[in-house]
Amino acid sequence: MQFSTTIFVWLCPSNFVHLELIIFQLQPFMSAQKRLFLLDAYALIFRGYYAFIKNPRINSKGMDTSAIMGFMNSLLDVIKREKPDHLAVAFDKGGSHVRTELFTDYKGNRSATPEAIMIALPYIHDILRAMHIPIIEFEGCEADDLIGTIAKQAEKQNYQVFMVTPDKDFAQLVSENIFMYKPARMGNGIEIWGVPEVLERFEIERPEQVIDFLGMMGDAVDNIPGLPGVGEVTAKKLLKEFGSMENLLDNTHLLKGKMKENIEANKELGLLSKKLATIICDCDVTFNEDDYELTKPDAEKVELLFQELEFRRMAEQFNSLFYTENKSYANVESQGLAPTKTIVKNQDQFDLFGDHSGDTAEHISSGHYKTLANTDHFYQTIEGDFAIKMLLRNLLNQTSVSFDTETTSIDPLYAELVGLSFSWESGKGFYIPVPENRDEAQAIVDKFRPFFDAEHIEKIGQNLKYDLKVLFNYGISVKGKMFDTMLAHYLINPDMRHNMDVLSETYLKYSPKPIEDLIGKKGKGQKTMRDIAIEEVKEYAAEDADVTFQLKEHFAPILDKTDTRKLFDEIEIPLMPVLADMETEGVRLDVDFLKSLSGELENDIKSLEHKIYEAAGETFNIASPKQLGEILFDKLKIGGAKQKKTKTGQYATGEEILSYLALSSPFVQEILDWRQLVKLKNTYVDALPLQVCGKTGRVHTDYMQAVAATGRLSSNNPNLQNIPIRTERGRQIRKAFIPRDENHTLLSADYSQIELRIIAALSGEENMINSFKNGEDIHKSTAAKVFNVALEEVTREQRSHAKTVNFGIIYGVSAFGLSNQTSLTRSESADLINAYYQSYPRLKAYIQEQIEIARENGFVQTISGRRRYLKDINSQNVMVRGGAERNAVNAPIQGSAADIIKIAMINIHKKLTSQNWKSKMLLQVHDELVFDVHNDELEKIQPMIKFEMENAFKLEVPLEVDMGIGKDWLEAH
Repeated sequence: MQFSTTIFVWLCPSNFVHLELIIFQLQPFMSAQKRLFLLDAYALIFRGYYAFIKNPRINSKGMDTSAIMGFMNSLLDVIKREKPDHLAVAFDKGGSHVRTELFTDYKGNRSATPEAIMIALPYIHDILRAMHIPIIEFEGCEADDLIGTIAKQAEKQNYQVFMVTPDKDFAQLVSENIFMYKPARMGNGIEIWGVPEVLERFEIERPEQVIDFLGMMGDAVDNIPGLPGVGEVTAKKLLKEFGSMENLLDNTHLLKGKMKENIEANKELGLLSKKLATIICDCDVTFNEDDYELTKPDAEKVELLFQELEFRRMAEQFNSLFYTENKSYANVESQGLAPTKTIVKNQDQFDLFGDHSGDTAEHISSGHYKTLANTDHFYQTIEGDFAIKMLLRNLLNQTSVSFDTETTSIDPLYAELVGLSFSWESGKGFYIPVPENRDEAQAIVDKFRPFFDAEHIEKIGQNLKYDLKVLFNYGISVKGKMFDTMLAHYLINPDMRHNMDVLSETYLKYSPKPIEDLIGKKGKGQKTMRDIAIEEVKEYAAEDADVTFQLKEHFAPILDKTDTRKLFDEIEIPLMPVLADMETEGVRLDVDFLKSLSGELENDIKSLEHKIYEAAGETFNIASPKQLGEILFDKLKIGGAKQKKTKTGQYATGEEILSYLALSSPFVQEILDWRQLVKLKNTYVDALPLQVCGKTGRVHTDYMQAVAATGRLSSNNPNLQNIPIRTERGRQIRKAFIPRDENHTLLSADYSQIELRIIAALSGEENMINSFKNGEDIHKSTAAKVFNVALEEVTREQRSHAKTVNFGIIYGVSAFGLSNQTSLTRSESADLINAYYQSYPRLKAYIQEQIEIARENGFVQTISGRRRYLKDINSQNVMVRGGAERNAVNAPIQGSAADIIKIAMINIHKKLTSQNWKSKMLLQVHDELVFDVHNDELEKIQPMIKFEMENAFKLEVPLEVDMGIGKDWLEAH
């Protein structure tokens, strides 16, 4: 039993001095139980791995570090939040001998462990050992049983025990002093289940009944069979009535119908399932509190491991957590639990709240990286006409110079120059302060115009597009050859992060000075570079230019080695100023129209809500997956009895599941329609007006070249790539994008079926090539072949099915997937896919060839040599390998389409600028370009754009561009 005591002390000057004595005397009454945290290793490792499954963490060596990062995030979060006295991590070793003897198929349906997790395990063990955290493992025992055994022993020694795991099975162990601790994830906070939470969650009277609950419903993950026909709802109902598995089986005469028949026929299976679900609490392990104390880590070993794994941020977290000075007990955030003791029992016991100045904190802070503090360098501030003149003379004698801009904002539209920095030799750099007065600033920038105009000097930068846009505001157009280290690394290792700090630490083993050290963290108190002393800015700015120069020296030969130099020099670098111009130009938005559309959508949403509530027979929160699942599956019984559930036990109501159910349920379709309208309103209609720039009155998206591994551009603030086009309401959003004035018209130029044309050309599929050459409707032509009918006899439905297959083949569509996207059965879908490959025999061979190329080389390429690395192409895990195989096929197609439109953009922009057109290129959205065309140029510009797009790259299949004009984007499209 925990007791809480509240003590009020009335403070006045006369008794202030006695406060410390009073607290000391009360300390015995304020002391709390010691706390032990036991981590379920594999549950946290798997959870961490799959949390990053859509965006794996790949380091410069190509290693997937997702599982390690996910586990370590959970571990460090527990230590940071809870400041535990004692902590240990439990691992499975050899499975459960007891359970496999009882049931040979126990966990028999599990697929092979992903290689990334197998690789992760030794690293996790090494990190734990370096942190002096005990590892509990015992041959033939599962982590559940080890945790259960230790938890019960520690409870008897008056410990509070917290089992750190997302696995609900542990709820059976919860008691007055044993808790389940579910770590934070995906923006959700931690959950701590005590007895009340378990009873409420499972609707039972005692935590031990969780075993009966698990035994009744079984567990597909562990292959525990359970009682046939008994799911979560039924198990809770049976427990309320009978209280236990045994009592249920003794009273089956009280059951009726099929339920009675199933349970009576499977009594032994039920008892077996309960045994399998029972956590064993008498393993041959012993809790020794001295062994489990959280002690000071071996900082050097941990730092070396993090450096090898390239865990830069985690190293900072580790340093902050264990070695930041002046952590005080007063700063500990209360979690509603008993406070941690802070008394050091011996010299090895690590005090999380103590002052560690003078020990290894200094070593850790510098780490094993070079820094400004420990590396010889010569950085100089250049001020005054004579000094600037001398620097410029030196600059003009160079062939390759790195430069950087220091500004007051990360938004180039608002950014003012604070300074310029240059470097052309490792370890050396120069910084030129730029005053706040605009005229004085312009005068200094103009002095460097000869450098920026010099065609013979290669300009090096990190994310050069930003610097180009800032300098444009000062009338500077950067000329000559350019080298962007971010783009270079994007081509060398597209799956890794590309920011300068990561690149520097990974390839140069040098840790640059963080910007937060100068201006502070984000928030109201954050300064700008203008507020910082010139001497400090000089060190920071010159270092940036210096590091960027060194990165260029490192990356340049790798571009040659990986055969991506031509792609870099002829596509990615020339595209950069094109994007800079488009972003600076921006596009005009009809804000009044969006406000009107917002009102219409609000009315539509309310109307749909009324229909949904009426059909459901009650009001509920449609946006709540939990409430929606209960309405759909418990109340309305849509989709049958067995429905997929999430790990938290609630019904899964994702779009994929609802889209399938909507094929036969108008109610579910209304739910999807409601979701779509709400998303349109919140994400686009209401949000876009807020992103109009106050300075220009236009919307300025940011095109990111170094995000998508396929080579496609990404769009941000706002994201124009995802504006819906398939629904009427979604298309209306495009109506808000309008020309700059009445003298201009929007023009849209869109590649027609470019991905199908590319796959036809790359595969050499003659039937498909001929269809394109003959100008046939490819979907109609495909339908005629696969359904064996004349071209003129193809129905609309047949063309629709053929279109789905045409595009689905690129992404490895299966019969199951095709049946979900069409009205065809799975058998009909399989027949259609077989007929498709018979009609286009070279396609199937091409797909297999691409997979073999990927297996042999570890990557596939686009028409321009862009590489997509596929680390999982030889994985033993069928699901993981299947994903890599699909990427082996679609990456060259998607990437080639991206290459082609980039080439077209470069060539069109060259014409627009060199021939002084008044018209501007505004947007790139997938395979479409949008232009703001001056009406005087309307007739002349269309054939130019069409020619450049259709001749950007010569394929055996002709490229075709559809064009349209209008007073808004919708009308033009």
